[in-house]
Amino acid sequence: MTTASAAQEDYLETILGLIESKGVARVRDIASAMAVHKSTVSAALHALGRKGLLNYSPYELATLTADGMSLARRVSGHHAELRRFLTDALLLDARVAEENACRMEHVVDREVIDRLVLLSQFMARNGRLARGGFRRFAGRLRRAPRKGGEA
Repeated sequence: MTTASAAQEDYLETILGLIESKGVARVRDIASAMAVHKSTVSAALHALGRKGLLNYSPYELATLTADGMSLARRVSGHHAELRRFLTDALLLDARVAEENACRMEHVVDREVIDRLVLLSQFMARNGRLARGGFRRFAGRLRRAPRKGGEA
């Protein structure tokens, strides 16, 4: 499978999301979703095209190749699984979980993600989260002074 940089994976994930929600991925929509200029998007789309992950010509819609779709789905899946772990198991708020999942999805191996998902499922099935044990424990840690006298 063709590899892509973290930024390129973000483009693929955004394009997949647009295709799933709007049916198409236009440069202006990609730029808006990623908060970048249209010229930046065009350059990224050309680079993805050279890697065989995307079909794109100026003033045309961007479409994912089979390899691009596969990679976009993998990255999107990692992102969703990490976000779910961060919110469900670590009890982080949605914004913090989303920001961190976005960064982690590019660097964490599939095996680590799989184990995090299993840990989250184990905790849920064994009632650890339902009883609020971790929430109480985490709350005590936040209130406790840190080693070295730091607050």
